[in-house]
Amino acid sequence: MNQTDQRENRSVTEPTTATAPGERALAVADGSIMRAIVQRAYGSADSLELATIERPEIADDDVLIEVHAAGLDRGTWHLMTGTPYLIRLAGFGLKRPKQPVPGFDVAGRVVATGSAVTRFAPGDEVFGIARGSFAEYAAAEEAKLAHTPDSATSEQAAVAAVSGITALQALTDVGKLEPGQSVLVIGASGGVGSYAIQLAKALGAEVTGVASTAKLEMVRSLGADHVIDYTTDDFADAGHRYDLIVDIGGRNSISRLRRALALQGTLVIVGGEGGDRLTGGLGRQLRALLLSPFVSQRLTMFVSTEHHSMIERLAAFIESGQVVPSIGQRFGLADVADAMCQMEAGSLQGKSVIIVRDDDADSEIDTGAHR
Repeated sequence: MNQTDQRENRSVTEPTTATAPGERALAVADGSIMRAIVQRAYGSADSLELATIERPEIADDDVLIEVHAAGLDRGTWHLMTGTPYLIRLAGFGLKRPKQPVPGFDVAGRVVATGSAVTRFAPGDEVFGIARGSFAEYAAAEEAKLAHTPDSATSEQAAVAAVSGITALQALTDVGKLEPGQSVLVIGASGGVGSYAIQLAKALGAEVTGVASTAKLEMVRSLGADHVIDYTTDDFADAGHRYDLIVDIGGRNSISRLRRALALQGTLVIVGGEGGDRLTGGLGRQLRALLLSPFVSQRLTMFVSTEHHSMIERLAAFIESGQVVPSIGQRFGLADVADAMCQMEAGSLQGKSVIIVRDDDADSEIDTGAHR
């Protein structure tokens, strides 16, 4: 799971109580309220509701964003369910979410800045990581935003930051990828995987992606040199050893992963899928770290650093055209619960986008055609 904002929530209030029509009209007129997805308790997608709440306030180092689109990522699903329970102890709320509006990935227009903000001004188009992006307005730290690349639409920018910087750090900062090396990406059709495939190619690697039968063509379209259908083939028994394995799937044993890893290769475990409800996949990651000093292979895990320097590195790849954010399904703000259900079912490809303001006439919001 990505590092997330653990500061005391100062930006979102509980859903407003009923107001008289005249009072609500005044609130709408002066921009003090907004529509947002709200979650009062941990649970399934049924715990999400579309509500009218007050617009977030911003701190001195914050930016207020008029949200055009938001991205759906696996970490948001974990925070919705409150599992593994370890994340509650990490500062996200023991009994209910401390941040009642979900969503991190964001793209939109700056409408206000805190007194300490120097990198942005009202009117700037930005993307990055916010607190509560499933809403018409969201607050975000200046340090977690970058200017939207000129070549990207707001929808593409909205699905880029969380998964894109995770993939970039896994390959470069942690995986130490060098041109000419061979890379295996497990979970290649998902959010992080779709970026890992493209970034690895841009960095000069020979890339193999692992996905299910229905998603192989999508992985090929991202630029993978080879694909493996995990429903029929075992990457660990293919007789090929990889210099770098990025495991996003989360359910492969360390011994199985090592069989596919070169003797001096590096394993990077991303995310914490699988495992029990208490720690999730963290136990597997810790076992890898404990074993690493005693074997020739380098076995690693990491928590993504959410900083504009990383987002700007990613933006350069997007601006150059080497990376194109892979958008799967499009959902309206009122359909976030449905998007969460499809994520849990594993039917999504690439990154799904939540369209808050549909400024693109060509956008097709998911209305059930994919189900």
